[in-house]
Amino acid sequence: MAFVAPKETFAGKVFPVTIGTENEQTFGGENTLPFHAFEGEVPNRPLIAYEIQDVPPEDWPETVRKVYDAVGDDPVKWAKFCQDELKAKAIALRLIGTHPDNKDLSADDAAKTVSDVLGAVNVPLIILGSNHVEKDSEVLVKVAEVAKGKNCVIGKAQEANYKTIAAAAMANGHKLIAMSELDINLSKQLNILITQMGFEKERLITDPMCSALGYGLEYTYSVMERIRLAALAQNDPVMQPPMMADVGMYVWKIKETQASEETLPEWGGLEERAIMWEAMTASSLMLSGAEFLVMRHPKAVELVERFVDELMG
Repeated sequence: MAFVAPKETFAGKVFPVTIGTENEQTFGGENTLPFHAFEGEVPNRPLIAYEIQDVPPEDWPETVRKVYDAVGDDPVKWAKFCQDELKAKAIALRLIGTHPDNKDLSADDAAKTVSDVLGAVNVPLIILGSNHVEKDSEVLVKVAEVAKGKNCVIGKAQEANYKTIAAAAMANGHKLIAMSELDINLSKQLNILITQMGFEKERLITDPMCSALGYGLEYTYSVMERIRLAALAQNDPVMQPPMMADVGMYVWKIKETQASEETLPEWGGLEERAIMWEAMTASSLMLSGAEFLVMRHPKAVELVERFVDELMG
């Protein structure tokens, strides 16, 4: 009698989310665990967006900053470089310059930057605030209006400001990132609150927050895994939006991506180490269920894309 490998099937399914207009990208949509195409359907590969900023990335380590030396002073040139030279499938514009502790740029400044970037590229745009609750409430409303009709992703909506940001995303036809603080119950609660406003759950992206390899990645993995199992095994519609991993911002601020070879020669070459750290973090979070990632270094993106190619056969 021939051996038949057992297969695990689920009643639930992750919602597919499509972003952009001219060059649409779709992620999510699977009805099985990450990359388990032998047990179900995995119609879309994870989407990786290149991160850019509205101001020069002065706080980025030299290892990644030097890649963008010629374009990092202008978000439009930076976006075009990512699209044309790096073949980015999507671009994540972080409006870090609007933070009161940074340059405290106004909502009008942010709106002009978003408008200019949208006019320069045709890949989907993810528009991220500075993670300052009050300022994001002002800035993201303005940029959502400027980007109306472009099917962007707006984020991040948090418990303290979700009403304003969700309303702006809903009124202007965008997808929305809902970010909670690394707890499955908080994640579910925020998704419920947003959908109770009338925002369609099929237009949500869950960001449970993440961490870098060596800095609590196991806990992050377990939270994401529980969210994905709730979506599939429990068929919980509130847990079925695809998940985001904001990898670059967490990886490129830790010691392992910055400590020099002279200081810690036993750690090996800095550039290779840092690139691998971002790639390993991203790959791990994909395996836990993240379908949408924001990354920085092109070589790390290349490694992860090759990893996805192998897993998807």
